[in-house]
Amino acid sequence: MQDSFLLQAIIFLTAAVVCVPIAKKLKLGSVLGYLLAGIIIGPYILGFVGEEGGDIMHAAEFGVVMMLFIIGLEIEPQAFWKSRKKILGLGVSQMGLTIGISFLLTRVGLDWSINTSLAVSMAIAMSSTAIVMQSLKEKNLTQSTGGKASFYVLLFQDVMVIPILALLPLLATESDLTATKSSSLLTQYPGWIQTAIIGTSILALLLSGRFLFVPLLRIIAKTRLRELFTASSLLLVIAVSYLMQIVGLSPALGAFIAGVVLANSEFRHELESDLEPFKGLLLGLFFIGVGSTINLTLISTETKQIIGIVLSLVSIKAIVLFITGKIFKIKNDQNIVFSLILSQVGEFSFVIYAFSRQLNILNAYWFDMLMSATALSMLLTPLLLLFNDMVLIHFTGTKEKEKDEQADTINHHHEVIIAGFGHFGSTIGRFLRANKIYATILDNDSERVELLRKMGFEVYYGDATRLDLLQSAGAEKAKILIAAIDDIATNQQLIQTVKKHFPHIQIMARARNRMDAYELLEMGVKHIYRETLYTSIFLAIDVLKESGLRNYTSTRKGMDFIRYDEQALHKLAKHRKDMKSYVFNVREQIEQQERLLSADLNANMSEADTAWDSEPMRASIKK
Repeated sequence: MQDSFLLQAIIFLTAAVVCVPIAKKLKLGSVLGYLLAGIIIGPYILGFVGEEGGDIMHAAEFGVVMMLFIIGLEIEPQAFWKSRKKILGLGVSQMGLTIGISFLLTRVGLDWSINTSLAVSMAIAMSSTAIVMQSLKEKNLTQSTGGKASFYVLLFQDVMVIPILALLPLLATESDLTATKSSSLLTQYPGWIQTAIIGTSILALLLSGRFLFVPLLRIIAKTRLRELFTASSLLLVIAVSYLMQIVGLSPALGAFIAGVVLANSEFRHELESDLEPFKGLLLGLFFIGVGSTINLTLISTETKQIIGIVLSLVSIKAIVLFITGKIFKIKNDQNIVFSLILSQVGEFSFVIYAFSRQLNILNAYWFDMLMSATALSMLLTPLLLLFNDMVLIHFTGTKEKEKDEQADTINHHHEVIIAGFGHFGSTIGRFLRANKIYATILDNDSERVELLRKMGFEVYYGDATRLDLLQSAGAEKAKILIAAIDDIATNQQLIQTVKKHFPHIQIMARARNRMDAYELLEMGVKHIYRETLYTSIFLAIDVLKESGLRNYTSTRKGMDFIRYDEQALHKLAKHRKDMKSYVFNVREQIEQQERLLSADLNANMSEADTAWDSEPMRASIKK
């Protein structure tokens, strides 16, 4: 049928629109909703999706490709180097122990060959980046200790895919290669040549990123056409994925490497923002596709064996992860999340299974069994996280301490609440405390919570966007809420919750920059504090003083500039979505600010202008 692709698209999207809100309403998470939608419309229940759904699956798999590209963009070499001990420590421990245990069980228990056991063990060690990152984002755990540890492990796994795929051809025997009927470019050559092709392809991709991709994007950027830059971003990801596929490698792997190469370019943030909407939609379709491929017929005939495989895989990985967390002294509540959220087998495992099958390392029976078990392990993860939220969290250390803290301070709520106690929030909190103004602090990092309590701060561990946590922190009687969370999206979500349920509270919000401030203005926030504005102006004030201007005059000039800039912020907010109008008005505001400041500087100084410039004051400043 000519309209089969469109029909399949309607079926996939309808399933998502129906199932995901229901899953979210039942607190099951969107990932489980997508997977269940795929099972329902799949060939084994309603039969809406069968072989003809292949085109949609190809598009859906592209969501994983773009997700890996964006993750690659987020990897800064300097940040990676600073966290190398945690990345290598957690990653090597998790993968080494998982591969070792899986290898022994398959080699001894299933009597597999050494090559097959090693190939499958390496696949089992991988976790699902798509499921984990989506779940962390939904539960606002990205910046928690468990969330950071999970990201470090996933990062190590993603990098290790490169040597794993290079190693697989070397595991194939001559008889395996002879029996292989695949048309892949790699499988037509001996193992050492295949490894050389993989290495050469990756090296070519690294060089292309630096000497081809970046110069090309600079040329496109000069056109100042946003839609053309978006098209170029998509072209880049698709072209890299296609080239990797030609040589028989994973498209997602190529996209990840390309993202890492471009992470230090000036286009990093623009590429992220352009591709994010496509990634979210296609990832949802990918999860539906995974659900639709779960072979219910095979599961019904091999029920005990598949259930045994799934439980064994998840148990082995969870135990290994928990031990790893203990070694690295992760608190119990975060360690449980860390262990459960990574306990599934991931999408890169599909790639390793498929490549192993092409090389005839893995036979058809076990290929089908492992594919089904892997998909089921993905399905199990959201349920395990739900079990943790409903049951296990009540028995973990931080939750118990949180209850004790609430009980101790329930009658001593403060008028000020600070949400987020990182570098920005902690500066505010310490300053207020030094001036005898005490605040209730909310933070989602359990280790930071422990430290704050030892320092004597009144603090709650948890997600500040949760209504029940805000209520327990005394939001109903509080007068001021300081929204200082590092993550912009979470900060905005907090503000929306407070404005809806506690409209009496005066909100003072942190803004990373001018664009962030525009978003807050649209949400109706009146008191916005831009990090980059105040720090840069205070530096400029010091420059004026060092250049010979009086202390009071320099400070007054800085305050005037901030006042003019705040006025301009409100005027420019209405133009920011029309780039031509925005640029014109920005230039006009800059010229106006410079005229006002220049006129003020040339005016006669009043007596008050010397108020800070007495001889004793000047002497103390020089000291």
